[in-house]
Amino acid sequence: IGGGVIGAMCAWNLTQAGCQVTVVDRDNFGAACSHGNCGYVSPSHALPLTRPGQVTATLKEMFKRNSTFAIKPRLSTDSLSWFWKFGRRCNQQAMMESAVGRNAMLQSSKQLYQQLIQDEGIECEWKEVGILFVFDTPQGFDHYRETEALLREEFGVAATPYTGDQLTTVEPALKPGLGGAWHYEGDCHLRPDKLMTSLRENLESRGTQFLEQTAVERFISENGMARGIESQGQVFEADKFVVATGAWTPFLNRHLGCKIPIEPGKGYSLTMPTPARMPKIPIIFEDAHVAITPMDTKYRIGSTMEFVGYDTTIDPGRLQLLKTAASKYLHDPYCDPIEEQWFGWRPMTWDGKPIIDRSPAMKNVWIAAGH
Repeated sequence: IGGGVIGAMCAWNLTQAGCQVTVVDRDNFGAACSHGNCGYVSPSHALPLTRPGQVTATLKEMFKRNSTFAIKPRLSTDSLSWFWKFGRRCNQQAMMESAVGRNAMLQSSKQLYQQLIQDEGIECEWKEVGILFVFDTPQGFDHYRETEALLREEFGVAATPYTGDQLTTVEPALKPGLGGAWHYEGDCHLRPDKLMTSLRENLESRGTQFLEQTAVERFISENGMARGIESQGQVFEADKFVVATGAWTPFLNRHLGCKIPIEPGKGYSLTMPTPARMPKIPIIFEDAHVAITPMDTKYRIGSTMEFVGYDTTIDPGRLQLLKTAASKYLHDPYCDPIEEQWFGWRPMTWDGKPIIDRSPAMKNVWIAAGH
């Protein structure tokens, strides 16, 4: 249940194990958060958002003009509980506890992507050139040394430092005058929509069935076991079920027998043809919280984090923030035509770790959400 990248990868591994698989999605396969993201496969992201001082930093960011971060207060006990628990995790001990699990999954994920692409010929414009973490000032660049040292010493994830003077030689697409950057050369990136298209073709060749525009309304269960799912009066039966519904998972709480602590973190992206001076390496502008993904056939600017519930509107002002940030750092920040203006909901857990476990209510139902 759920045709995003997690559902697709679950389906692929289940077919490898000899299972007959059906993928059910409320929309189209690969159409939601797995479509227009920045495509990073990044061991550098082992640390969760819950870091010491994050609450204060978040409050400051909220009151900045043109901030890429926003929260819309909502009178929801689940939402208030999520933010309370998030705040309580913003300490060194909790951060490191989450980081251990995240690092293990990120390292494994990178290896599994490499294996899948090599063995199955998945076409997704895979590149292993790392990611540049760029800072506005020398002070910001130097301050990051502590984080880099922690990642290197605890998890073996090291970065190469470049001062502001060195940076334009490493990445000529950047304007001069920046503070410096840290290059995580072990990071990778891909084109997400191509990944999903190629995965579907691979799954179809193995007999996987796809039920699109099929929203799961409820489980039909007997004696602590799920027998089927119901959608628009139709019942689809199976022996086992995997719930990989991302940010939508809390809508199934009543059936799953637990409260899934996921908040939708809304992100935006702009996709366009490759500009004249496109970066060679993906870039995260750390001070602006905006990311750049150069691909073989496209170019993407993405980011922002909005906690605004399940709001389906696209705010032109948020898209303009992406353009403004790119213009600050790049010689050719974007180009026409803008082929896609996109948003998606990150499935945010309050501790930064995904939820992978059985449903307490049905022992043949697994939950794989919050990645």
